Amino acid sequence: MKKHIPNFITLLNLFSGCIAVVLAINNHFVTAAIFMFLGIFFDFFDGFFARKFNVQGPLGVQLDSLADMVTSGLVPGVVMFKLLHLSLGNPVIEDADAVWSSSSIFEGLHYTPLAYIGFFITLASAYRLAKFNIDEDQQSYFKGLPTPANAILIVSLPMILEFQNNDLINSTIMNPWFLVILTLISSYMLNAPVKLFALKFKTWDFKSNITRYVFILLTVVLLVVLQFAAIPLIILLYVLLSLLTAKSIKA
Repeated sequence: MKKHIPNFITLLNLFSGCIAVVLAINNHFVTAAIFMFLGIFFDFFDGFFARKFNVQGPLGVQLDSLADMVTSGLVPGVVMFKLLHLSLGNPVIEDADAVWSSSSIFEGLHYTPLAYIGFFITLASAYRLAKFNIDEDQQSYFKGLPTPANAILIVSLPMILEFQNNDLINSTIMNPWFLVILTLISSYMLNAPVKLFALKFKTWDFKSNITRYVFILLTVVLLVVLQFAAIPLIILLYVLLSLLTAKSIKA
């Protein structure tokens, strides 16, 4: 019975991601974020229980990636797609050169074609997860930005819009060029040849975990001071700390 518990938790991750997709499609971004976070929570604990019960296996590895593909790959892609569409609206076609600024119709659905760039995040997430499954080096570190971290970054944008109520921040986030550039950077970072430290503690020793403790402390401070607006800064901090301590990140 115990051997099925990790896979059941993984399926809860997948189920949470499916709900988040439906909610995001219908512009319920806050609730979608809650279910995405719930899925990431399950994603953490399926591995924990697999190690605890010593039932790790190839099925669990593949199932975990398939669940992550939805929760941390499709959900942020849908969110970015919807944000881009909302930021661009539905302008009228005036000439053929304006086609990528115009509305397209697929079976009655009206979406701005440029918004589909948001799904680059989903494609890049799929590529990263596939590489991760065949990469035996990433045991104590990550190569490229982990999909859950990237998903949190993207889904934080509508949370900031909803709760921060800052005109400058809102206008920046809803600028389509900002969203396109962020999408491209996000897609690149998912597969960038950069070593990023993992938040796995083998011991609680301060000296060997100083980067992790500093990151956690600064994360708490930023969240208290800036709330949801802190999330993009936290992801940036994570990357910068990893680059500064790259020599100490062991394979």
